[in-house]
Order: sequence, then C-alpha cells, then structure tokens
Amino acid sequence: MKILIRPHDIGKGSADWLGTNAHDWGFDGVQLAIAKAVEGQSGNPGTLTNAVVSEIRKGFNSHGVEIPLLGAYFNPVHSNKEKVKAGAEKYADHLRHASEFGAKFVASETGSYNDDKWTYNPKNQTEEAFQEVKSVFAPMPAIAKEAGVCMALEGAWGHCMYKPEQLKRLADEIDPGQENFRFIVDIYNYLYIGNHEKRAEIFDSCLKLFKGKICGFHLKDYVVNGEELEIAPLGQGIMGWKEFLPRIVKECPEAYLIFEGVKDVPASLKFVRSIVE
Repeated sequence: MKILIRPHDIGKGSADWLGTNAHDWGFDGVQLAIAKAVEGQSGNPGTLTNAVVSEIRKGFNSHGVEIPLLGAYFNPVHSNKEKVKAGAEKYADHLRHASEFGAKFVASETGSYNDDKWTYNPKNQTEEAFQEVKSVFAPMPAIAKEAGVCMALEGAWGHCMYKPEQLKRLADEIDPGQENFRFIVDIYNYLYIGNHEKRAEIFDSCLKLFKGKICGFHLKDYVVNGEELEIAPLGQGIMGWKEFLPRIVKECPEAYLIFEGVKDVPASLKFVRSIVE
C-alpha cells in the first residue's frame, strides 16, 4: 500500500523542495493542499494555469512522489456565504484540474456552524445542517464525472457529517452508487471523550458502509489526557492500529494511507511499514 503525507506537515516551500523532502522522509506520495504547502500559490480558480500545474507536478514527480489526492477544504455552512461560494468554486475548480496533477480525488470536510473554528456545535447534528451541506456539494459529482475524477469527503464528530451513517446518507443522496463519490476515513475525527472506547465499532461501520469506495485513511493515534484526546505517534497510542491496519490491507488494498499531523514521523512510518509490508 502507498503511504502519503500532507506536504504542509513538512513545511511550506517550492514543489521541488517539498517533493525532495517527501521522498527523503520515505513517502510514496502526498495529499496536496496547494495554498497551504506551495510557496506563492493560492490554488484559487484561474490560478491553476498549465505552467503552474506543470511546475508543481514536476516538483513532486521528479523525485518519485505522486499526487493522488488534492485537498480543497472549505466550510459549506460558514455564516459568511461569500466564503462558502468561494470555497465551492475552488473545490469545483480543483476537480476540473485534478487529473492534470495526476490526482484521482479531491478532498474536503463537511464543516461546522462555528465557522473558522471547525468545532462541535449542536446545530451541526440537525437535519438543517444535513440539507445545507447537501445543497453545496450536490453539483460536485457531475463536475467530477465530467473531469474523470472523484470527489472525496470525510466526516468528523464535530462536523455536520458527524457519524459514518450521516456521510453515507449524503453520498447516497447526491451520487447514488457512489460513481464519482469516495470516502476518506479518519477514525480519530469521529471520536471524542464520550465515544472513543467505541472506536473499533466505528471503524467496522466505516468499512461496511463505505465498502469499495474508500480512497484513503488518515492515520492518527492518541492517548487520553484528562477529558481530552491527545495525538500520539502511530503505534504508541490506544487507537488499535496493530489490529486496524491488517484489515485495511486485506479489505481496502487500493486505499492510500495518509499521515495527517502525525507526531514523530520517522518512528510512525517505521511502525506502519512494519505492518503493511
């Protein structure tokens, strides 16, 4: 299985510098959020010219680093509807240009009524929230289909698609059969102090509900610190990756394993490779 990292977890610089470091760190590819990672690039509609795309792709590919996923994260329920409009336009534009990067998927999350904080709000878990998110993402499967790629969304307990079942409902309603809709699974994001002991059940639900349509897993580990969940290096927390990773290899062999904000990257990468290889 191929293991990716978000390049902005390496730093911010030229695509060539990021590609060099991603390769040297031992990764096969990246989930690229252009504005967060590539110096001098916003990734906004109209800025992804042939020259810009070519330079970015070459910067990674020349070091043997793929760009299978783009990140174009925005909050579809932000109170500033101009931000929502701009975010949706950027997401759609990334879908149209994704294949030029060699990417198959464009990722986003499903937002929060806490605007830029992206944290839990009771309104997130309402039918109104579901319908608002649906209205924003409804046009995207058709745009993805025309571009020959897939949209990819991930849920989180603090966001509007707060459980796997809710994200599957969204997928079913905007792209029945998920022809151009894929799922990114981040088990940690579905957890909080009140449900983290059910993480194996949540993992099972994701594998069953999203079967055959998972394009990536964000890898995070954690420990409990008081009433908070705290990120830990992979294999050094209580998530259960020694049990989860073999199942991913068996049931989702085409999915990417993606490092996101991982602590102690060298040790974490050694741990993951010792299991998947």
